[in-house]
Amino acid sequence: MNVVDSSGWLEYFAGGRHARTLEPVLEDIESLVVPAISVYEVFKVLLREAGEEAAIQGVAAMQRGLIVDLTVQRALDAAALSLRHSLPMADSIILATAREHGATVWTLDEDFRGLQDVRYLGTK
Repeated sequence: MNVVDSSGWLEYFAGGRHARTLEPVLEDIESLVVPAISVYEVFKVLLREAGEEAAIQGVAAMQRGLIVDLTVQRALDAAALSLRHSLPMADSIILATAREHGATVWTLDEDFRGLQDVRYLGTK
C-alpha cells in the first residue's frame, strides 16, 4: 500500500523532477490510499496556483485511490504521532492513515525525513 503526501501529488501534477518516480506509485490504484486531508491541501494549492479546472482535475485523479476520511480514532492516533515526531497536523494525519493501512508514505516534505515506512525523495 502507498500514500503519496500532498507534496508528492503536487510534484507529479507539476511534472517536477520526481514525477517519474511517483508515476508508478500513483498509477497503482489498487495500492493507493489517499487521506482526505491531502485532497484538501492539493485542491487548495492547485486552485490558487493553476485555477479551478486544474484543481478539479487533480482531485479527480486523487479520487481513483481509496479516499480515507478523518475519524475520531485516526485523529487521536495522529495527535500522538504529532507529539512523538514533532509533525504538523496534516502530516500527522497522513502518517496515521498510512500506518493504519500498512502503507509507505512517498514525500518531498522534510518533516517526514527519517521516519519509518517513509520514502523521502528530497526537495524539489
